[in-house]
Amino acid sequence: MPSEEKRENENLIAIQNDIYLLSIIGEVEGHEALAERAKATKYEHILPNLAKAEDNKNIKGILILLNTVGGDVEAGLAIAEMIASMSKPTVSLVMGGGHSIGVPLAVSADYSFIVPSATMVIHPVRQNGMFIGVAQSYRNMEKTQDRITEFVSGHSRISQKRLEELMLDTKMLVKDVGTMLDGKEAVKEGLIDEVGGISRALQKLHELMEEPANS
Repeated sequence: MPSEEKRENENLIAIQNDIYLLSIIGEVEGHEALAERAKATKYEHILPNLAKAEDNKNIKGILILLNTVGGDVEAGLAIAEMIASMSKPTVSLVMGGGHSIGVPLAVSADYSFIVPSATMVIHPVRQNGMFIGVAQSYRNMEKTQDRITEFVSGHSRISQKRLEELMLDTKMLVKDVGTMLDGKEAVKEGLIDEVGGISRALQKLHELMEEPANS
């Protein structure tokens, strides 16, 4: 069995002395634990690691790799807000997928990349289980959705109005509401800054790290 310290650091791996790699893979796990065999990113591991990285003078930049189907909204937003508030340069790279709550995670970095074959799914906030007070529960979901759209539009080039249009599109997803964007479409819509892979992402991170404000 891996130690607790090893589990806490499994998502934050040094790739150079001054760069850390943060991987957000599978489903973002929130307050409820997922099935034992599910591939998950645990937010209670990510948040302390990001705090350590922010406080570590030897770390000059962070590269975030994403291949996620989404997951817990509160956990995902907490990670996204933590990344966005860091003083050190951050670059994200979407590989495979950056779906649902993966969208704010991708745009939370200072600069974002996506590979051409990757996709991003944008859809309204969903909630499982029984609604005790329907009107109140619906309003809470609306407020949560507003938090997501405000965050995404505030950290990318897409407007909140356009994001909501993509969320409510009924023409693309079978038996569902929302939009799937490939790499080029995500850049065209203003969600992601650039189409590119790992070499370009690292190049950009080094450029940000060398800027006087980050020295």
